[in-house]
Amino acid sequence: MQSASRTLTALFRGSTRHNSGARASLQQFYSRNFSTSGEEFDSHSDFKPVHKPDQDVLSVKEQIDADIKANPVMLYMKGVPGAPQCGFSAMATQILQIHGVPFAARNILEDQELRQAMKTYSNWPTFPQLYINGEFIGGCDILKKLHESGELKEMLKSVPRN
Repeated sequence: MQSASRTLTALFRGSTRHNSGARASLQQFYSRNFSTSGEEFDSHSDFKPVHKPDQDVLSVKEQIDADIKANPVMLYMKGVPGAPQCGFSAMATQILQIHGVPFAARNILEDQELRQAMKTYSNWPTFPQLYINGEFIGGCDILKKLHESGELKEMLKSVPRN
């Protein structure tokens, strides 16, 4: 690292004196040491692009189906119930907690594929998204209206309490 730094400094000094040889050396240095083309790409595999096959989209849909089937109350939200990452997700969590019903939640911020798949699955563009007994209810505004009107209490009667 130190020798590269010295080389870079020497090349920079040379280029500031309008030394065309130094500029050519600088170009060679950068193309040799910072190129990402062809065989020279030696980045760690964690940073290489990952291309997932189309079948993974189906597995995300299957995961959503399984979540909704296994959990009478399922909330897809930004963050987790103990640490919501947006005000709407926080409000949805609070409303469900007021009713004392157990609910499962999935953080859509951790998985962009899930986030996009949920928008298609529910035909709803925003989060949170609430499902009760397998039925899509809606987002925060709808949940709030159902809570205020008492309809949510009726919808949650069939859900076992803690």
